[in-house]
Amino acid sequence: MVTPRAVPTKTPTRGRRQGFPSLFRSSNGKKAVMAVTGAALVIFLILHMLGNLKIFLGGDSFNDYAEWLRTVGEPAVPRRTVLTITEIVLFAAVVLHIWSAVSLARRAAQARPVKYAAKRKSQAGGYATHIMRYGGITIFLFVIWHLLDMTFGAVNPKGYDATAFDRMVAGFQPSRWWVTAFYVLAMAMIGLHLRHGLWSAFQTLGLTNGRRRHTLQAAAAVFSVVLVIGFLAAPVAIMIGAIK
Repeated sequence: MVTPRAVPTKTPTRGRRQGFPSLFRSSNGKKAVMAVTGAALVIFLILHMLGNLKIFLGGDSFNDYAEWLRTVGEPAVPRRTVLTITEIVLFAAVVLHIWSAVSLARRAAQARPVKYAAKRKSQAGGYATHIMRYGGITIFLFVIWHLLDMTFGAVNPKGYDATAFDRMVAGFQPSRWWVTAFYVLAMAMIGLHLRHGLWSAFQTLGLTNGRRRHTLQAAAAVFSVVLVIGFLAAPVAIMIGAIK
């Protein structure tokens, strides 16, 4: 009698812990990437706004702040090392934030059933889609211009060799009203983008139930408005001649 050969069985993979690449490709992983990068960008916006407001303390104070950013970590590390690392991290955060947003939007579109004959689309959903899509494009174009103008001086009337204060004042002169208008538009888009992002984060965390809903809606709106006003304060003051 021949004993049948035992067939090796595969260990079931169900319930096995997912690796990092799999988690990174999942919806939850993409949401986590969006949340972490979004939080990093919000922190940057707050610190950047506070730094910009130092211009109201005078040119010397603003220039000292700009110089400090370039010398953080000296002499332990070479000049501008910490600032360069920060810029790389911020660039990576922006790229990953956009990637996760686009990936999640595509996945949601693919999972959506066939469209109804009569298209039914909520106003809130349409508003959010347009703000996040076109607002994101506007912000991206503005960031490129802002870097060329204020960081590299390529399109600034004073050029790269000028002080940070001189570049700032020259960049928002009344003769360059279109630059200020673009700045205002970009800041408005950032405010709307931030308001929607904060509200989405509150919803994801399950904090929008009951009485807290209206409070958190107001908190997201107020925070966004304060941030936008803080960013617009310096350009508007330069435009009207309050800062020279």
